Amino acid sequence: MAVRSTLSRFPIDVDAHESSGLPWGITLTPFSSSDETGTSPAFGSNGHLLPRCENCYAYFNAYCDLEQWSWTCALCGNLNGLTSDAIRRFSDPGSCPELSSPFVDLEIPVDGSEGGDMQSRPVYVAAVDLSSSEEFLELIKSALLAALEALVPGSLFGLVTFSHKIGLYDVQGPIPIVKNIFIPPDSEDGLPVDLEDVMPLLSFLAPVEICKDSIAAALDTLKPTTTWERTTAAGQGLDGVLLGGRGFGVAMSALIDYLSSEYGSTFSLARIFAFLSGAPDYGAGQLDTRRYGEQYASKGEDADRALLPEQTPFYRDLAAVAVQSGVCVDIFAVTNEYTDLASLKFLSIESGGSLFLYANTDDSTLPQDMYRMLSRPYAFGCILRLRTSSDFKPAHSYGHFFPDPQYENVQHIICCDSFATYAYDFAFADPSGFSRHAEPPIIQIAFQYSVVEPLEETSGNGLQSSSSFKFCLKRRLRIRTLQYGTAANINELYDSVDSEVVLSILVHKVILASLDEGVREGRNLLHDWLVILTAQYTDAYKPAHYDNEKSIAHVDVAFSQCPQLQPLPRLVFALLRSPLLRLHEEGIHPDYRIYLQCLFSALKPSSLQRAIYPVLTSYASPDKQAYPRHSLSRAALSTSGSPIFLLDAFTNIIVYYSSAADPSLPFPPPQDCLLRTTINKLKQERSITPKLAFIQGGKDDTVAFESYLIEEQDVDGTGINTIAGLVSFLEDITRDVVEYLK
Repeated sequence: MAVRSTLSRFPIDVDAHESSGLPWGITLTPFSSSDETGTSPAFGSNGHLLPRCENCYAYFNAYCDLEQWSWTCALCGNLNGLTSDAIRRFSDPGSCPELSSPFVDLEIPVDGSEGGDMQSRPVYVAAVDLSSSEEFLELIKSALLAALEALVPGSLFGLVTFSHKIGLYDVQGPIPIVKNIFIPPDSEDGLPVDLEDVMPLLSFLAPVEICKDSIAAALDTLKPTTTWERTTAAGQGLDGVLLGGRGFGVAMSALIDYLSSEYGSTFSLARIFAFLSGAPDYGAGQLDTRRYGEQYASKGEDADRALLPEQTPFYRDLAAVAVQSGVCVDIFAVTNEYTDLASLKFLSIESGGSLFLYANTDDSTLPQDMYRMLSRPYAFGCILRLRTSSDFKPAHSYGHFFPDPQYENVQHIICCDSFATYAYDFAFADPSGFSRHAEPPIIQIAFQYSVVEPLEETSGNGLQSSSSFKFCLKRRLRIRTLQYGTAANINELYDSVDSEVVLSILVHKVILASLDEGVREGRNLLHDWLVILTAQYTDAYKPAHYDNEKSIAHVDVAFSQCPQLQPLPRLVFALLRSPLLRLHEEGIHPDYRIYLQCLFSALKPSSLQRAIYPVLTSYASPDKQAYPRHSLSRAALSTSGSPIFLLDAFTNIIVYYSSAADPSLPFPPPQDCLLRTTINKLKQERSITPKLAFIQGGKDDTVAFESYLIEEQDVDGTGINTIAGLVSFLEDITRDVVEYLK
């Protein structure tokens, strides 16, 4: 459980917080195997016996005062009595990790489940769009074959297809059999027959280790529905427009209902991998893609505001059903056509899944992403709760979760891997803040989750048989309690800033502003925040002098007196230039923007900073690094004197050889060199597979590389300075600060 705060020393009161101009909050990666320093939790058992405060319900932790018969809560100060069970528990300090460590992971009983039963078997279902192309299906086949290699033996797998009909595959016999159910065009009430009546669920879900070859054979039978099939089934749509027959909404609704019948008996978590080649346009949940086009310009509407909200609550409502059914949905959209991810995204992010977008099938990393996603451990059935000491409280929470409808600051996360990150910002419960008490502020995060662990059994001759895999469902309670200091003055507050976490909180805030008020409002919010921060910093350090009785503010937009603040202007500039906040008329596809919103709002701070402001490193040769970091400008290339550059933009990694590089340098770099080792390490650390490109200056098209040199005015190479560079941007901020201070 990694926790990082925007401020390592908290503001003392409301005035100190407001005068700083800084966001106050944390980012949290609950299923990370260690904390932010690399320290693992202290493991233990009987987490259900851990004492809890009678007043605030916080868990006992290492910061609490413990006496013979009672303990004092470190969060609210309440004195609590100890039960006889707790007294016995604490009588042996060596078996109580909570006495020695503020970071513990405790096993708790699993209700109504015995280790190795059917409930523990992982369930995966692939839902494949047949209203697509041969190229699309070939990519999906490759991705699912990669997924089958990553799944642990004993997993249950199901294959379903959808178009104007739903196909259920029985792969447990000698020959794969598909049973089709046609979707009525007016299917607002769902299918005329339940999927369970078409094929029993346990006939549909096949053991991977036994049926892998049969599943692969079934994948080979997948063919796109013909144009004739689609048009015959779908008929004419609104205003005479032919519908394509992609009944995604009906298929997902029926599939979630299908799986829910066995939730808690056959499985504790089911994951649906939904592969889409375009927008749903048939039956319930169909989306009108005609809203994307020039009609907004003709109507005088703001396309950025019109295209970001959902056009139907269907998929948000379906996500709520999925959460109740223990089903997580990952959506993989492979298309360059408008698919309205603004509506579809809720089905994935609120059910604990991910949203992936691939512009084409040629260079798609979908197979690698599938294998990577299924190879890493994940938790499910998670409950996340943040508590604070009484002087302050969580103000907002951000992330891909489902908020509890009854309890405040409680989030449900159906599926959570070691990369999934969430954020909170804080507010004071009282204007006087921490100044009333001598006790330091405390945060406690409780993360309750389940994991499935395989139990390998062996036959009598000591050899493992193919059917010997069983699974054990374990429930755990991970608790992290953190104590913070307070800043005595504004200088201490500024010196405690973590710019990467500040960027994370800002990204969450501008995404919300963009969804509520449009991208322009998000841009304005970000610009105004930097102006106010610079003004507050200017006022704190008073860098001004008087000339002819007129006050002339020397605005230090570079924050030269505070190294911790210095990255922020460059990060804000890069965020404003990123596709996340570029305007619709600048050529940003609305689906790509939604994809970035979903991606960026789940990244760890270090990963998010690379995605916003890439890291540019230079190399004297493939085996020798020159400089670890350069500014993103052509000037950095020319002045460094290095022939090779490595640019890491999180989703893309580019190796660039300058046109002046010695021709004797091997291109591309050899597999056993330092540069390749660095690239491989970067790829392994990613939650998604970055695309890797090698570009040779003077021979190849360098636009892909130079487009990341955002500090230049003419970043697109047109020769027209239509977009401000970093210098111009800082000059604008300086002028606005002067106006603000008048």
